[in-house]
Amino acid sequence: MRTVTRRVGIAVGLVAVMAVSACGGGGGEDGGDANAITVWTADTLPDRVAATQAIIDRFTQQTGIRVDLVGVEEDQFNQTLTAAAAAGDLPDVIGSIPLSSVRTLATNDLVNSEATAAVVEALGPETWNQTALQLTREGEEQLSVPTEAWSQLLYYRRDLFEAAGLQAPNTYDAILNAARTLHTPQVAGFVGATAPGDAFTQQTFEHIALANGCQMVDEAGEITIDSPQCVAAFEFYRQLISDYSVPGTQDVDTVRAAYFAGQSAMAIWSTFLLDELAGLRNDAKPSCPECVADPTFLARNTAIVTGLQGPDGTEPAQFGEVISWAITSDASAEPAQRFVQFMLSDGYVDWLAFAPEGKFPARTGSSPGATDFVDTWETLPVGVDTEGPLQQFYPQDVLDALATGPEDFTRWGITQGQGDLIGASLGELPVPAAVAAVTSGGTDAQGAAKQAADALRAIQDSLR
Repeated sequence: MRTVTRRVGIAVGLVAVMAVSACGGGGGEDGGDANAITVWTADTLPDRVAATQAIIDRFTQQTGIRVDLVGVEEDQFNQTLTAAAAAGDLPDVIGSIPLSSVRTLATNDLVNSEATAAVVEALGPETWNQTALQLTREGEEQLSVPTEAWSQLLYYRRDLFEAAGLQAPNTYDAILNAARTLHTPQVAGFVGATAPGDAFTQQTFEHIALANGCQMVDEAGEITIDSPQCVAAFEFYRQLISDYSVPGTQDVDTVRAAYFAGQSAMAIWSTFLLDELAGLRNDAKPSCPECVADPTFLARNTAIVTGLQGPDGTEPAQFGEVISWAITSDASAEPAQRFVQFMLSDGYVDWLAFAPEGKFPARTGSSPGATDFVDTWETLPVGVDTEGPLQQFYPQDVLDALATGPEDFTRWGITQGQGDLIGASLGELPVPAAVAAVTSGGTDAQGAAKQAADALRAIQDSLR
């Protein structure tokens, strides 16, 4: 579910997730080989598995510690975790997991926060993006080791905006004005997700809603998605979709397809779009009329906005995901710590390199104040069927915007200590259902906010 925007698939040769209990879990107190650990990863595309295994092979050569790598599909993570915990067969380390999964682990007392903190301390807390560390902490507890981040972006046609004399679409008013000005029968003003039951819809709407100061829940744990700020966010998105978008339900594939075909002036998607936008994947190439002769046309004529701001927002805000390594409560702590430390040091650049467009380094440099990991990231080749560094395809202003990293990231529930609610809500997805209702004309903004709030309160009650 993270990620519909993160392309996930079943890796050939990996142990089937529902047979994970047969893989051998953490070293723990019950014994097991103290010189071997089990590592789960949610990066399960075959090329990513191969890249991860190559890094692991280097780790084993240097340390003598054997690693069993197990692929776990993200949409099956909670189910697989529950089964493994019940069987007393947790892995030692879990990688490529989003903030909601980290909170699920923590809520169920399945993380070794002391071991995790030891890794951060050994490498130097000052070498991390501080927002990434904050989002992976609960009070003084370091729940996981943040490794990378991806963000939700508003992509827009720089050429169309310049021709119309429009400012960058970084506020509600500027977005609506641009959508109204550029919307024609041939080119929609905007495309964005509306599909119910789709995590991509929640990510898109959360990005929009955070800009207006809309929070799902407050510091006291009270559901607030029916607040005036959230009602206004639902109304803004309703107007944008109803008046200036393409017909029909929109999902992760159709939003990309419309923008790639040159049929939309603006779109919301994650940083994982960048390699495809540059024409580097044969299965997802830009198809606009100009792209036939010049596959890089859209990349050269696309600009991005990171943080957005609505009329009720106090500052620009942005949805972003921080991805982590977690050391479990059953882990053989010393070899697990050595493994995670290796993945954030000697193995770090190779880890970032197999998907740089969606792996902005959460650890900025190898020493306090250094930016060598970020500097190297800019030069890493992106793409699948064709490769090249981001700087080969995108202007410097795009790279500079991406290099701000997670500083402006805001997330529903995480900073309010309601990670368990967020994890549970992502199982039922009441917010995408409300978005679908309001954008299809099934209800108004007030009704959509109430629908989402009622469903979230029911989920919250079930957790008590």
